[in-house]
Amino acid sequence: MLEITDLQKIGVGLVGFGMFFLLFGILLYMDSVLLAFGNILFLCGLAVIIGLRRTFGFFFQKEKLKGTSFFLGGIIIVLLRWPLLGMLLETYGFINLFRSFFPIAFGFLGSLVNVSFLNKLFQKFGDASSAV
Repeated sequence: MLEITDLQKIGVGLVGFGMFFLLFGILLYMDSVLLAFGNILFLCGLAVIIGLRRTFGFFFQKEKLKGTSFFLGGIIIVLLRWPLLGMLLETYGFINLFRSFFPIAFGFLGSLVNVSFLNKLFQKFGDASSAV
């Protein structure tokens, strides 16, 4: 079993609150203050969970620089109070950054939900994403 330290539990809480503030900011018609606060909490929580060195190592890999630039650029645009454009850039960067993780997540969801139609759909989407 994987043990989680107390500091990592705090990081999970920060990521959770960050996601809450991002969702709440979107629901309140792109409130830039809530979105900026959610972005900061999300990044701080991620750094606390996996550590600063691994966070920088993940974001600044050569093949992920495009996604990182769009993601961090979107955060800066949100901080400059252009929330719609910033969130669009962040979304594009997030998809580019975590593209390799999506097939794993969909495979896990397919095994978690034992519905044959969803299993086939998740397997098909996971296989198509891994070919890219």
